[in-house]
Amino acid sequence: MIRTPNLASILAPVLAVTSPASGQQVDGDAAGPPERPETVFDGDFLSIGVGAGYGPSYSGSDDYVVFPLPIVQASVAGIDINPRPAGLAVDFVPDADDGPSFDAGIAMRLRSDRVDQIKDPVVKSLGKLDRAFEIGPTAGVSFPQVFNPYDSVTVSVDALWDIAGAHDGMTVSPSIAYFTPLNRGIAGSLSLSATFVDDDFADYYYTVSPAQSVASGLPAYQADGGLNSVGANLLLAFDLNGDVTDGGFSIVTIGGYSRLMGDAKRTPLTSIRGSGDQWLIGAGIGYTF
Repeated sequence: MIRTPNLASILAPVLAVTSPASGQQVDGDAAGPPERPETVFDGDFLSIGVGAGYGPSYSGSDDYVVFPLPIVQASVAGIDINPRPAGLAVDFVPDADDGPSFDAGIAMRLRSDRVDQIKDPVVKSLGKLDRAFEIGPTAGVSFPQVFNPYDSVTVSVDALWDIAGAHDGMTVSPSIAYFTPLNRGIAGSLSLSATFVDDDFADYYYTVSPAQSVASGLPAYQADGGLNSVGANLLLAFDLNGDVTDGGFSIVTIGGYSRLMGDAKRTPLTSIRGSGDQWLIGAGIGYTF
């Protein structure tokens, strides 16, 4: 679902700002096409970082908490590792030198919704949930040079199943992201996304059983799957030495909004104790070598 850990997923296009598709020379000869210089991202590389976000304490909460966000991205021998919300994705398809690039691989995440940091005492009385470990295929395509020589549009989808015995369900999360450098040292990314869930997922996170109703005072509610959320995130990245092509340190800031839909919005956990409007702000620092 679209909730607090989304900072990690939105960092991915910015950490890859100088990939072969987007890291072309900004200053070129006006008489001909600009040449792309060699960058730290042309071969094997590793980007590591840490951030902090401020967002809802659970999906549907109107109480906000601070949470850490470790970030890892790498490319080794043509295999790419990209961040995901509370997880990562491994792409086994090498990027094309020109034209669209295709992604196909495996994504995974650790979902900790209502495991800890539950600030609402009524929701807390329902009991803590177990962590879910979700894994499944991911696929996508990126189109470079859409509106200018250095931008890109990426469309992707993840389909994940819980294999840890928590919700035992699945999620499908399509997204589209537009990335463009604003100058040699600043990059921006706007992403739109949605999440669909099955009945097992919705029942685990949004149902209020009769026994929980007695314990909490909330009305009993049976949740079903469907469209779970839609959202948007805007990110800005600032290279600390003013040149994104040479790696080093960078600072990333993000602001995001998502809207819970369907039973995720109608459940008493959201409609009575929380809000369908979910906001996120965050910042992080990373280093690439």
